[in-house]
Amino acid sequence: MIPAKIAPFPIKTITGQGLDSVVDWFDQHQLSLYILGWSYLKSQQQMEELFYQSILKVHKELPKYKRDTSFETWLTSNFIHICRELAHDQSLSITEDTEPRQDLFIALDQLKEYEREAIVLKYVTGLSQEEVAQLLQISVEKLKELLFSGIQSLKKEIGLGSNFNGCEEYRKDYIAYLERAMERSKKIDFEVHIYHCQDCQEDLATFQEVMLSLINLNVRNKDFHVPSGFMGNVKARLAEEEMHRQQKKKQRKRVGLVSASVFVLLIGIGFFTGVFSNLYYTWTEDDQQLRAFLQQNLGERLNLEAENEGVKIKIKSVIADDVRTLVFYEIEDRNENNQYVMNYDDGLLVENENEIMNRETFLMYSPPDLEADINKEKMNVFHGKISLRPLTVDNGTIRLKITNLQKLIRDSSDQNELRRGEKIEYKTGEWNFEIPVTKQTSAEYALDEETEVEGIPVRFDKLILAPTTTVLQYDILHSQPDKQTDFLNFDILEVNEKNLNADLYNGSFLESLQDSNWNSYLIHFDPLFGVKPKEVNIQFESVILSFQEQKTIELDASKEYPQIFEYAGSTISIDNVEVGQPSKVVISNHEIKNRVYQTIYFNILDEGENIPSSMEMHTEGVFVDKNGMEYDMNDGNFSYEEIDQPRYFDTVYSLSLQGNKVIPKSLVMNGYSTTKYLDDAVRITLE
Repeated sequence: MIPAKIAPFPIKTITGQGLDSVVDWFDQHQLSLYILGWSYLKSQQQMEELFYQSILKVHKELPKYKRDTSFETWLTSNFIHICRELAHDQSLSITEDTEPRQDLFIALDQLKEYEREAIVLKYVTGLSQEEVAQLLQISVEKLKELLFSGIQSLKKEIGLGSNFNGCEEYRKDYIAYLERAMERSKKIDFEVHIYHCQDCQEDLATFQEVMLSLINLNVRNKDFHVPSGFMGNVKARLAEEEMHRQQKKKQRKRVGLVSASVFVLLIGIGFFTGVFSNLYYTWTEDDQQLRAFLQQNLGERLNLEAENEGVKIKIKSVIADDVRTLVFYEIEDRNENNQYVMNYDDGLLVENENEIMNRETFLMYSPPDLEADINKEKMNVFHGKISLRPLTVDNGTIRLKITNLQKLIRDSSDQNELRRGEKIEYKTGEWNFEIPVTKQTSAEYALDEETEVEGIPVRFDKLILAPTTTVLQYDILHSQPDKQTDFLNFDILEVNEKNLNADLYNGSFLESLQDSNWNSYLIHFDPLFGVKPKEVNIQFESVILSFQEQKTIELDASKEYPQIFEYAGSTISIDNVEVGQPSKVVISNHEIKNRVYQTIYFNILDEGENIPSSMEMHTEGVFVDKNGMEYDMNDGNFSYEEIDQPRYFDTVYSLSLQGNKVIPKSLVMNGYSTTKYLDDAVRITLE
């Protein structure tokens, strides 16, 4: 029945971090504060002024704060004081509301000022009776009278009748009973009376209904919301104010900045120093990755919008370099609670890609961040990013056409069907954008270092610091006929004692090497801003090794199966050989413990010792962690990223040989691959 109070924000943290922390506090509690302010004011212009003045006042008065009252009570007192001032300030009054006032607020407007304040502070904000009495500078008994008379007036205004018909001697106990603050003996007597008195039952029910409607404003938040962009406008004004303060402090000449719109424009053309950009975007950009780029002046806010059938797409910014073009977007479903993401392979087209982009480069993958706080706030809004190919021009315009959006599935029970492509849902439409873009510069550093991994030479060629990613180019020697390194996985790249995590989704193979015995690869890490590398520490995670081991097993569909054979230290079963249209061969090995191989490489030959012209293969397998625990890949209740040193073991190979009764005659084993986890590291000092 009683609403939860606003979670305390440690005053030590606020005092120690200054204005940023005061802004964060207001940001975290904006709904409760907005509802409180909205009970006094009637326009968003007034509300923005209220938050702006309140934040500045709290920051200014922090050194005077005395701990004999709670921080929430002290802050609310300041907030109410400004509410009252603005409510009587004719210069900010507006004839039309920014948004329609809900019926409950219309009813609250009809109350006397102290009744309205008492009710909103007690039931909407959730303060205790003692705290409300202290704020209003009245006794607790007087507060109880105001609460009762206020609820009685609200009861009439919202259409629940004008009078109480129950027994007068019990009315004064309604509040204490509903708030569970009544002494036990008195509570029993009250409940006995209510049980036998129909009029008191009806009075208490309507009294409770009014209280619940007030509490639900804050707790359930179904019919009330803070307008989109509200805190962003407040933060922009605060950033402008802070900029002016800093300029005045340093006795710099004041340049004409008269509004937040001019302020944002000047941000875009690089007027401010890095200090002011950092401050501004700390307050106004919730996407942490995009914020980092904007703070480094590597891009600018765009906020280009297009809407189709209730789905609005906003292009927030674009960051481009020699490696990729990273587009940050926001998708809002304005009709339903759906989240959508962009998929480059389905419904996204750069219409002028041939003119401004390098089509010879591979396309990087940017997975949707489902766990980001910003993507958990609203179930109809998703913030994401998508990688396009790098630019071939320094400046240009991307003509982006979107015709399909993929619906995001968060329910774990649907993940298996989603992986198999059985439950993918789309939103079709057409959203067109012309996106201005400038390519940022990258820096390359030669490494020239060689080491060995599992006895195979590996050399490091170069380090590329691009704004969107850090790239390590390395080469692997492929001269041993019976053992090769297919791929190296890296854990961390440490540059100047700063750790950069490896990108699990992006890596590539380079073909253009003069020495055919060496293959060259690229691996990506987190971006690194504004650093000239002096020392690089490369920490390996694992290596994928392949081994050649030849063996031929004769197949005969007339024989009885299963049959077994030994290979790579394991017993493998041929479960079925069947001639037909198609012909079928099934091979399995479910024994995982101590198994050398994870995947085997083989061919099926027909009677003419040829590989069938058309062959389909379906595999089954399990993930195994460091301790040998197995995870079924069809079970959606686990996350691959959470498995400690995962390895994937094939357990079943089911082959279909297409054609006119292909007769499988032999199974030719060519080799196998396995993964080994490493503790190796290479440290390179750059001149």
